[in-house]
Amino acid sequence: MSDFFPRVETTLSRPPEASPNGRYAIRIANLQHYFGQGALRSQVLFDNNLEIAPGEIVIMTGPSGGGKTTLLTIIGTLRTVQEGTVEVLGHRLDGASPEQLIALRRKIGFIFQHHNLFASLTAFQNARMALELFDYTAAEMKSRITELLTRLGLGHRIHYKPAALSGGQKQRVAIARGLVHGPQLVLADEPTAALDEKSGREVVTLFQELAREHRTTILMVTHDNRILDVADRIITMVQGRIKSNVVVRESSLVCEFLLQCPVFARLTPRTLTEVADQMVAERHPAGAVIVRQGDPGDKFYVIRNGSVEVIVEDGGKRRTVATLGRGNFFGEAALLTGAPRNATVVAKEELEVYTLGKEQFEAVLRASATFEEEIRKALFERQ
Repeated sequence: MSDFFPRVETTLSRPPEASPNGRYAIRIANLQHYFGQGALRSQVLFDNNLEIAPGEIVIMTGPSGGGKTTLLTIIGTLRTVQEGTVEVLGHRLDGASPEQLIALRRKIGFIFQHHNLFASLTAFQNARMALELFDYTAAEMKSRITELLTRLGLGHRIHYKPAALSGGQKQRVAIARGLVHGPQLVLADEPTAALDEKSGREVVTLFQELAREHRTTILMVTHDNRILDVADRIITMVQGRIKSNVVVRESSLVCEFLLQCPVFARLTPRTLTEVADQMVAERHPAGAVIVRQGDPGDKFYVIRNGSVEVIVEDGGKRRTVATLGRGNFFGEAALLTGAPRNATVVAKEELEVYTLGKEQFEAVLRASATFEEEIRKALFERQ
């Protein structure tokens, strides 16, 4: 990739004062948000916390009406921070002046679900609007816009107006407009929804190059399962709350471990991922008792690193019946049946495990009848 996306600076106004913590492109703490006033006031975001590093590609998904677009517009300074703290590119949004927010907005690229193109302007002119506030010559503008529109498959449509473009072509013009000024942060709402597979793949490949070569941070809302593979993390929002925040590589590793357990081995990939997304990482020191014989079964465990001894007590005598290491699991029978633990498990060394709580497991059961049928079938075949 060329130097198509150099960092763009402007002296028109100064952004909000930078936070001393520059490790995050986005940092959100205890964010609440409301719509309406008085008796009609309703809460739409509930105590959300989020940290995204420079150069990360993060996909936000979840049911419609769950607050994803609202969160995106707050991060993009298009809505006011009401309660909580929001930092974007090292700058606090809460308490910033309108002029400071405008200056910060110039470092952000917006790609909206609806392309919002000006009908009277050509594709070239719509993209050029994003460059008008920066110190580019006419020749530089032409070069940048032409290169990007061509990259997005619109080289033969550069001077066409929106009425002469298909829905997918209009969306690609909107994507070009959001990227042409070389933003440090890209906020995209369903950027590939109107695109065919080839065009959608070209767009997310461009996102990957921006993240890798220029440390551009990408946060996009999408329901497009074709592009989930580009994400470093996947965030799920449900009813105004971030319900899961999964590092994709870790999720894949958990799935690999789960497949070794007979109870989970027959699950479909989609259901298996749903289970992995519910699991929580825990650390325990050497010698720690992870579960104790006779206690209620409330968690399922998968070992990420380290090892444990499985000890059974019978008639006052203790005997080690197994040693388990990376990728091994324990606790599944108690989790599924509710029976007391039939052994004590002790960490032999520093231990990292993924755990699935009974409540979370049952929530997955309620959310997916197919998953429950698969579990019942797996259990039946174990008998």
